[in-house]
Amino acid sequence: MAKLVQAPPKFTPPEWHTSNLTKYNNAENQRSRSERLIDESARLIEEADKTTRRSQRDVNKKIAQRVEDISFWKSELELKLTELITENDTLLNYKTRLEKALAACQEPLAISQTCLLNREQRVSIDLVHDNVEKELFKEVEAIQGVVALLERTHEQTVEQIRLNRSAKYYLEKDLKDKANAQNIDTFCSELHNNSAGIDFRGNVVRIESHSVTPVDWAAFSNANIEKAERERNNSVNLRAGIDGILKQTADDMTTQCQAVNLAFRERVTETKKAKDKLEQHLDKVLAEISTMEKNIVELNKAIADKSGPMMVSQSRLGERTQRPNVELCRDPVQYRLINEVKTRMRYFIKMHANWRKLEAELKGLIRNQLLLEEDIQVKSNSLYIDEVECMRIREA
Repeated sequence: MAKLVQAPPKFTPPEWHTSNLTKYNNAENQRSRSERLIDESARLIEEADKTTRRSQRDVNKKIAQRVEDISFWKSELELKLTELITENDTLLNYKTRLEKALAACQEPLAISQTCLLNREQRVSIDLVHDNVEKELFKEVEAIQGVVALLERTHEQTVEQIRLNRSAKYYLEKDLKDKANAQNIDTFCSELHNNSAGIDFRGNVVRIESHSVTPVDWAAFSNANIEKAERERNNSVNLRAGIDGILKQTADDMTTQCQAVNLAFRERVTETKKAKDKLEQHLDKVLAEISTMEKNIVELNKAIADKSGPMMVSQSRLGERTQRPNVELCRDPVQYRLINEVKTRMRYFIKMHANWRKLEAELKGLIRNQLLLEEDIQVKSNSLYIDEVECMRIREA
């Protein structure tokens, strides 16, 4: 006997109609929602497209403006860098001029000091603190002062060159950074939606913590430019000062050199005059010595010539004392002989006294001759020192 299968439950016609209406309503509602979403999606796509195009135009414009800003500051930095490099090269030439001026001071200083040392070889009365020595000391002091001033100026110049190079370094560093930034922004400005190499990158929507504001960015470059301009102006002012110092020091040294040379010429002229006068007096003294020697010879001869008559008179008196007795008479002969002896004796005494005076005077003339010859030698030595050893090296 076959087994009966239980049939599924059956719905009523109202239930069937209700089910159909429900499905109709659900389908209609789903379709309406779908249409709204499609419309909203289309509007969103259109809005996103407009916003994207507008945003890209704005970004492109801002990038172009940024590239222009970078180009402007680059041109300003490059101009200031060129000016600073030119100024620093010029200042380096001035540094070389200072070094040459310092080197040029060594020879005049050595000459002045050599002249002072040479003049220490003067002897006797000529070792005098004269005008030449005073002017030489002034010249040494002047040159040493010039050297000290040039050394200080050289130190200032070296320091200014360092400051110029420091400002140049910051300009070059700023220019290098701006060149890199300009290359990056130029590359960014050339990117478009179909460019090769574009892709999605993560963690790029951020502000770097070490980034600066546009105001700070411009202020940084402006500060570098102002520093460079300040150092350039300081360098220009320093060069003007160096020009004045070099001219003034050269004039001072020339003026003092001329004063020393004038003092030398006057001293040489004065010494020559003194030497000439000494030689004139020496000639007169030598002539007087010759005359004196002749006079002494003549006086000695006169004394010798008077010795014979004196001996005759004294012999006669001596012999007549031998007369005997009354013959020993004080006759006129006796008185005349006595008078003759006394007279001749007085002349002998006077001539001997005169001879001693002549001898003493001759010794005095000889001493004077030696003194004059010594002083002439002293003057000759002084003239050789001033005219040959000093003036020649100064005029060389």
